[in-house]
Amino acid sequence: MRQIDHFIVGDTPAPTRKAQIWNPSTGEIQAEVALGDAALLERAVATAKRVQPGWAATNPQKRARVMFRFKELIEANMQSLAEMLSSEHGKVIDDAKGDVQRGLEVIEFACGVPQVLKGEYTQGAGPGIDVYSMRQPLGIGAGITPFNFPAMIPMWMFGMACAAGNAFILKPSERDPSVPVRLAELFVEAGAPEGLLQVVHGDKEMVDAIIDHPDIPAISFVGSSDIAHYIYHRGAQNGKRVQAFGGAKNHGIVMPDADLDQVVNDLAGAAFGSAGERCMALPVVVPVGEDTAERLKEKLIPAIHALRIGVSTDPEAHYGPVVTPEHKARIEQWITTAAEEGAEIVIDGRGFTLQGHEKGFFVGPTLIDRVTPQMKSYQEEIFGPVLQIVRAKDFEDALRLPSEHQYGNGVAIFTRNGHAAREFASRVNVGMVGINVPIPVPVSYHSFGGWKRSGFGDIDQYGTEGLAFWTKKKKITQRWPDGGGDGSNAFVIPTMG
Repeated sequence: MRQIDHFIVGDTPAPTRKAQIWNPSTGEIQAEVALGDAALLERAVATAKRVQPGWAATNPQKRARVMFRFKELIEANMQSLAEMLSSEHGKVIDDAKGDVQRGLEVIEFACGVPQVLKGEYTQGAGPGIDVYSMRQPLGIGAGITPFNFPAMIPMWMFGMACAAGNAFILKPSERDPSVPVRLAELFVEAGAPEGLLQVVHGDKEMVDAIIDHPDIPAISFVGSSDIAHYIYHRGAQNGKRVQAFGGAKNHGIVMPDADLDQVVNDLAGAAFGSAGERCMALPVVVPVGEDTAERLKEKLIPAIHALRIGVSTDPEAHYGPVVTPEHKARIEQWITTAAEEGAEIVIDGRGFTLQGHEKGFFVGPTLIDRVTPQMKSYQEEIFGPVLQIVRAKDFEDALRLPSEHQYGNGVAIFTRNGHAAREFASRVNVGMVGINVPIPVPVSYHSFGGWKRSGFGDIDQYGTEGLAFWTKKKKITQRWPDGGGDGSNAFVIPTMG
């Protein structure tokens, strides 16, 4: 059986614990990954401490050249990375390429690090006094990343951190760890010093070791909200800088004037793409008014029936299996819960099997109507190919639903009315808003981050926000006295009067 090891400098000890990696399309175990502990992390940190000062002293232009070369290697290996990703996660190849591409866009932004690292300068802030600032790396950053985007989210983190002059230790999901290891190999091939980017595998034991290690001043996390809150709270107690992004329950508001054909097309991809295993999926649609709800439902049913579910390598499939048998069972239980709560199961994806792959972890597309805000299945994240319809009486009712929900990651409004869109974007209590855009993930030179229980910490991912997270700003006030030993040009702190 294929064995996946840590990516650190030097030989690794024989693992005492391992985790199994499924092939979601076949339901078979395909590999094992070594699980590390605090002692292994200590070795990685020692290497990072040795390598990082020289990397930080490398001028930003030379660091950027490594990022440029890394970008070229990702592009050259796009197909193999996508196939590797699909085999462990289950998402179809095109979806996997999108995973890699969205991470690559942040690497492209990091290629411009000499420009974004420039500080501020004020000449003559006082008599003969100049003030300027510089951004300096923190030292060692750590990233704890989820199973659903094993290429994109690691690159969001280490791309910015390393370009800014930090070393980085990545703890990816143990469910699909091969792509993160391959990215680290390509980073070394691009010219990064060995030990600058290391990958350690593990579970809660490794996560706690990272949170508690005194030489790791900053942690970035993406995962469930409960774990995000735990990491943020414990990390802050340890004096660390933490950004921790959690779950989501993104809503799509459909106004009566919306182009319903376009809405249905958008919902098919946003709700069911990647089997719904996206924190920016759109699992709740909110039609405004009963007429809008009935017209939308009438169009949704045939569109959902037309979706093709297949193995990850099927080029005709719209989506593939979910990641593990436990996750499949969890999704199907949420559908059962919705039915028990009184919702209408319009299309039921429970018990779906794919001919020839009966042991695969497939869940059929599911449509649930008559969902209300009081239902547990609405309040919690399902993270599967399930679309819920929550009917709103009017615009204010629709605005209130995402604003009052515990999660505040993303939201979308579908309308031709510019005033309604502008009003919605201004007032909704959610971190990322799409106007006729179902998955409003900002481009790499902006930043990504949700509100409420979707995001803990006050600095977002990537863009200039990401650069701020992985650096500390130093402010210098300088003065060059022009001589004179009598003290006549001594510096005096300004006072009133």
